[in-house]
Amino acid sequence: MQRIAIMNYLMEHKTHPSADEIYTELSPSMPTLSKTTVYNTLRLFSEQGAAQMLTIDERNTNFDADTSQHAHFLCKRCGRIYDLKCQVEMKQVEGLQMDGHEVSEVHYYYKGVCKKCLNNIRID
Repeated sequence: MQRIAIMNYLMEHKTHPSADEIYTELSPSMPTLSKTTVYNTLRLFSEQGAAQMLTIDERNTNFDADTSQHAHFLCKRCGRIYDLKCQVEMKQVEGLQMDGHEVSEVHYYYKGVCKKCLNNIRID
């Protein structure tokens, strides 16, 4: 039941939540839920390919139920993470198959200031 609730939350909230955010939202209705359970469940989802674990910055780990190949943009001002369409063919990147290496994951992270924050800066 707890795993289903965690996955449902992740699928319904496209905000790339952290384990702490999910715990904070679900724990009032699930008193037996622990932070460790949430984190371990999210890690399991990531290992099984049901979610992506995002480590865009050094302090936070966020999760995304969208497992399709896409990039992420982190606003350094407000902290929001946005999905970006990014089509890069693996064969376009030179050297990936050199020396017997096998690529199992590719991550595209961009950092900057989002449009909303830029507009707020200009208004101030």
